[in-house]
Amino acid sequence: MISVRTTVNGRRYQEEVEPRLLLSDFLRGQLGLTGTHVGCEHGVCGACTVRLDGVAVRSCLLLAAQIDGSEIVTVEGLAGNSDLTPLQEAFRRHHALQCGFCTPGILIAAEDLLSREPTPTRKEIVDMLSGQLCRCTGYTPIVDAIAEVAGA
Repeated sequence: MISVRTTVNGRRYQEEVEPRLLLSDFLRGQLGLTGTHVGCEHGVCGACTVRLDGVAVRSCLLLAAQIDGSEIVTVEGLAGNSDLTPLQEAFRRHHALQCGFCTPGILIAAEDLLSREPTPTRKEIVDMLSGQLCRCTGYTPIVDAIAEVAGA
């Protein structure tokens, strides 16, 4: 077992993990943060996207042992204890989700994009979404929601 100290959504944890435990499984199984979805387990679909030290990453491609001393934000931590974020509200207004499986990863990836580029073009939004698989919406409502928040 390996001891891991981390902060997830503003809360500090010290946990013992198996050396080969994936970050996605750690978040879901040990911490109970089931908003991080596991789809392909190969880093392709983007459903497991979280922010690690301010950068969007695929949690199915990282080991929990690698996050010692890091800060993680999952979809549960986007709004904290308050109302929905502007991006979450825009997703609701634009009906930018159907089944919802991809939504947590897309929200994290979009927040990451907006933190680096507050006014992305529609093309930049589409480029970011090329790493996020959604089988229900056809992406147009998702692009519209992100573009609204960006003022594009």
